[in-house]
Amino acid sequence: MNTTLKGVWPALVTPLDADGNPNIDQLEKWVDLLITQGMDGLYLLGSTGLGFLLNEASRKKVTEIVTDVNSGRVPIIVQVGSMTTAESVRLAQHAAKCSVEGISSVAPVYYGSSDGTSGMALKHYEEIAKSTDLPFFPYQLGSTGFSDGLVGFVNKLLELPNMAGMKLTTTNLLEISTIAYSAKGRLTLFSGADELMCHAALCGTSGAIGSFYNLFGMECQYVREEFLKGNVSLATSFMLIFQEFIADVLPNVWTFLRQAIQLRYAIDIGPSIAPVGNTNSPWKDTDIERYLEKIETASEINRKKLSV
Repeated sequence: MNTTLKGVWPALVTPLDADGNPNIDQLEKWVDLLITQGMDGLYLLGSTGLGFLLNEASRKKVTEIVTDVNSGRVPIIVQVGSMTTAESVRLAQHAAKCSVEGISSVAPVYYGSSDGTSGMALKHYEEIAKSTDLPFFPYQLGSTGFSDGLVGFVNKLLELPNMAGMKLTTTNLLEISTIAYSAKGRLTLFSGADELMCHAALCGTSGAIGSFYNLFGMECQYVREEFLKGNVSLATSFMLIFQEFIADVLPNVWTFLRQAIQLRYAIDIGPSIAPVGNTNSPWKDTDIERYLEKIETASEINRKKLSV
């Protein structure tokens, strides 16, 4: 297990212009702000970063810009999964040239196969994993085709070259624990559900990767660290409020993130790429400000600042 890759990592939103291309100026400002805030790492071009909706050249450009701005300050993992294995391999090899700390990939979810989706996923993962020497962090596959289920899938993953960890997209804590004990300490696991940031730490995860850490990274990092120190009461009260907040904003999450980041940090991440977010409605500034204050207050991070 890699003990340096841990903590709270924003699943980086990718600032875009009106044409759906990376907005270089806003991306540079955004990355520098998150790093300056002390985030433990950055996860690029996943679903939140709209990686699948960007062309190959744009994805490579985003990786180059982020690593250049970062200049080695925090670890970076790049999600390189795409519609084809060949493109995923090219993206992985490009990420290696950018000197990132790891690559990640989702499974090929769009097609079935004669040996089931697990066999297809493993072959896809294998081609990506062996294409570079970078540590590899595949997504957890929720449903497996192996007779011994999730344990069997983890055992197969452990045979892959450069296998280093996983990004767990499940909200099932038992699945997280199963992966953790099956890996026997050989994998660095990240929870991918913001709502389980603290819960998942009890199930063997080393860190958390999530969309809302773009906006509330400092608050979530503080609460998670306090939880690991034994401050269960803070974690309990915060997570209940945080979960309710997430449930409230999810129906219009893309407009919320854009407007909230503009209000809080004066950075415009731009519109999402349709069909993502094409049913989202705009928010009133007063409603966003109410949520911003509510989450910051619940984290008690200001109390920490005042006590220093």
